[in-house]
Amino acid sequence: MKRLAGIGASLALLSVALPAAATQWWSQTPYIYIGPTVVNVTNFGANGNGVMDDTAAFQAAINALPANGGTIVVPNGTYMIDATKGINLRSNVRLSLWSGATLKAIPNNASFAAVVKVWNASNVEILGGHIEGERYHHLGTNGLGYGISIQESSTVYVHDITVADSWGDGVLVGTTSGWRKFTPVSNITLNRVTSTNSRRQALTITGANQVYVVNSNLNGSNGTAPQAGIDIEPQTLGTATSIRIEKSAFSNNMGCGLEVHDAVNGLTVTGNTAKANHGYGVFTLGATNVTITNNWLTQNYLFGVDIDAGTQNVSLGNNTINYNGAAWLVAHGESVFTLGYVLRDITISGSASGVTQYGNTITPMKQ
Repeated sequence: MKRLAGIGASLALLSVALPAAATQWWSQTPYIYIGPTVVNVTNFGANGNGVMDDTAAFQAAINALPANGGTIVVPNGTYMIDATKGINLRSNVRLSLWSGATLKAIPNNASFAAVVKVWNASNVEILGGHIEGERYHHLGTNGLGYGISIQESSTVYVHDITVADSWGDGVLVGTTSGWRKFTPVSNITLNRVTSTNSRRQALTITGANQVYVVNSNLNGSNGTAPQAGIDIEPQTLGTATSIRIEKSAFSNNMGCGLEVHDAVNGLTVTGNTAKANHGYGVFTLGATNVTITNNWLTQNYLFGVDIDAGTQNVSLGNNTINYNGAAWLVAHGESVFTLGYVLRDITISGSASGVTQYGNTITPMKQ
């Protein structure tokens, strides 16, 4: 069991961090201005039969809306979408899918593809139904495919939707290109979003300000690193500030539940569950102003929380962080609920600073 002490070195793919929040800027139901016009995508030629390419019909419906936008209604059916083009939403537009409606990506070999794109727009709402990627039918071996890509936009509300089987990430919030100037996204809310079985990760956040993830499930990422539930990775793509993750689950991912990298300032992680991830429950590297409170972090293969090098000003309190370090136990046929021989729930780098711990419950030690 002593090998648990070195468990942090066994996952080379990890490199992250977590910061804290300030005044209340977030809301589970943010105000979004949507124009009053309502159109049905089937009136523009969409078939929803799971065979024909409906991309042009969706774009025609969006383009038919007046300048002040409106709502695109998507009835039940399976709509095949060319993700190399994507459904390009514009400002003041709502994409409203019925519960039995699925937007399904047509297989491609592109370096970048997204089923739904919100680029350079404001006041956009996406809700209902399902988005299905093409990870099992991808025509190449490289590239990134997204379910929803939100870039250089503001005031976007995504809710009550499932995104599954993405070749890359289920949802991208931020940008993908560091070679050009860009405006970080701002005021983005994800509420009751399920993103599952992504090849890379369920949710990626890069350059952004004020991103709120609540009541959501970011689970089952597997296939290519980092394989996280949520990866906050601005690094060279700007900064990520005022990020709040609340009452959500990031579990059963082949990487970390939550992974956070450099250039993150102001992250709050509260009331979440990170369970049975093959990396850390929460891993932070180089972030500033991080609050981790009232979470349940359990049965993760490495430590429940790793506050790694350069992370500054962390409040770690009132969490239940227990029965982690499962990798050694599983490999040796022992129960993950075995009492501790060595500490296995919280690890803090010697180069992290300003870390305050209080009220945390950890695995009882073996007597």
